[in-house]
Amino acid sequence: MFGPFRATSVSFGGLLWKSPWRMSPTRKANQRKRMKAVDEVIAAVQESGVACKALDRALLLPTEAEMSPKDKYTTFNPTSPGYRKSVHRVPKFTKLTLRENPTGF
Repeated sequence: MFGPFRATSVSFGGLLWKSPWRMSPTRKANQRKRMKAVDEVIAAVQESGVACKALDRALLLPTEAEMSPKDKYTTFNPTSPGYRKSVHRVPKFTKLTLRENPTGF
C-alpha cells in the first residue's frame, strides 16, 4: 500500500531490535573475558603500590574465578519474578560493575 499509511518495518514486522531471552555462549565468553581483564587491571594497580579509595572497594569484590555462574550472568532485580535479571538486558552492562548482590541473592 502506498501513501501516508504504508507499512513500515516496525509496524509490519514487529520489534525492529529484538533481544534474545538467553545469553549465547559467545556473549558468556565475552563477559568472562571482560571480567578477567578487570581482575588483571586491579591486580596490576595493587602491585604498583597506588593506594586509593576506589582500589580498596575493588579489592572487596570477588574475582571472576570466585563467582558462581549465576552471579556472572545474572544480577539482582527487585521487579523480576525471581529477583534475577540476565546481565545482557541491563543497560551498559559492559561498563558497570555488577559483581555485588544484596545478601541472600
